[in-house]
Amino acid sequence: MREISIQKNEAGQRMDKFLAKYLNKAPKSFFYKMMRKKNITLNGKKAVGNEQLKQGDVIKLFLAEETIENFIDHSQFSKKKASSAKKQTAGKKVQLDILYEDEAAVFINKPVGMLSQKASPTDTSLVEYFIDYLLENGKITEEELHTFHPSVCNRLDRNTSGIVAAGKTLQALQGLSEMFRDRTLKKYYLCLVKGQVKENQRIHGYLVKNEKTNKVTVSQKKPAEQTKDGKEASTIHTEYKVLARNRETTLLEVHLITGKTHQIRAHLASIGHPIAGDYKYGNRSFNDTLKKKYGLRSQLLHAYRLEFPENCEGDIKQLSGKIIKAPVPALFEQICKAQGVM
Repeated sequence: MREISIQKNEAGQRMDKFLAKYLNKAPKSFFYKMMRKKNITLNGKKAVGNEQLKQGDVIKLFLAEETIENFIDHSQFSKKKASSAKKQTAGKKVQLDILYEDEAAVFINKPVGMLSQKASPTDTSLVEYFIDYLLENGKITEEELHTFHPSVCNRLDRNTSGIVAAGKTLQALQGLSEMFRDRTLKKYYLCLVKGQVKENQRIHGYLVKNEKTNKVTVSQKKPAEQTKDGKEASTIHTEYKVLARNRETTLLEVHLITGKTHQIRAHLASIGHPIAGDYKYGNRSFNDTLKKKYGLRSQLLHAYRLEFPENCEGDIKQLSGKIIKAPVPALFEQICKAQGVM
C-alpha cells in the first residue's frame, strides 16, 4: 500500500489527471478499474476520478509495491533531471532576475536572447531555469516534479525582454494563464520606433500568421478570403502613448489589448513606425545605423509593466491591485538616452 498526500502545488487538478501523471505507464482503464474496486481511494472513500484535489487530500493505493513501481516510468523523470544537471554544469550559470515572488507565483525579467519556452527538445528555456531555481532553493522537490511541472504563463519572443509570469502551484498557473487569456490583466510595453509619432492612439487591424515563415501580416481591412490553411484573420487592438520623441525616433508606451503573435511589432510597422532593431518587420537601413553605432542586434521592445485587477482569487489573491515593473535593459536605456527620449 502507498499513501500520497496532495501538496499545495498539486491541488486544483482532477484526480484522474493526477493518477495519469503519477502512474505514468498505466493505461487509464487500470486506475478507473482500481477506483471502482476501492483499490484506489480518496480520503478513505470511493473515488470516480473527476474529483478536484485539494491540499491535504490523501490518495491511497492498495496495491503491491511491485505493481506500483511497474507503472511508474522513472526514466522519464531521470532524463529531465540529467538534462537539468547537464545544463547547470555546462557554460555560464544563469542568475534569474526575480522581480516579485510569493508562495504561488514568480515574476521574472527575461533578458534578450532567452526563449520563454522550448521551441525544440534540445532547447533550454526560461522554464528549465525556473525549475532549477525552485529546486536549488528548496521550493519544490524532485518527487513533486513527477506530478506537477511549474511553468510560465505568458511568452515573449526570444529577442523581446521583460516580465514573464510563472506559477509555482497548479492553481496559480491556471489563474494567471486565465488572466492572460481573458485580458483582465493589463500588459504594457516600452518600445523605440522609427519616425515621429505625434499623438496617442488606439489602432486596430487584422492579423494573419504564416506558419511556414513564422511571420504575420497586418491590414486595416479584414481580408475577404481565408488563408490557404483555412484560418481567418484575427482582430487585433493596440493602444499606444507617446512618452518622448525627436525628429527620428519616438519612445512609446504600448498597451497590448489583444495578444497575438508579433502583434506589436507588425502592427506598428504597418502604420509606418517599425520598432528599432526589428529586422523581421522593420526598416533595414535604420536598423543597420543603430547596429553600427550601438551594436544593437534585437528589437527595442520591453514588457515593462503588469497591472492586476482588484479581485484576484485563490492562490493569486495576494496579487490583487498589484503593479509589477521591470527595468529596461542597459542597451535599451543607453540608446534612448543617446536619442534624447529617456
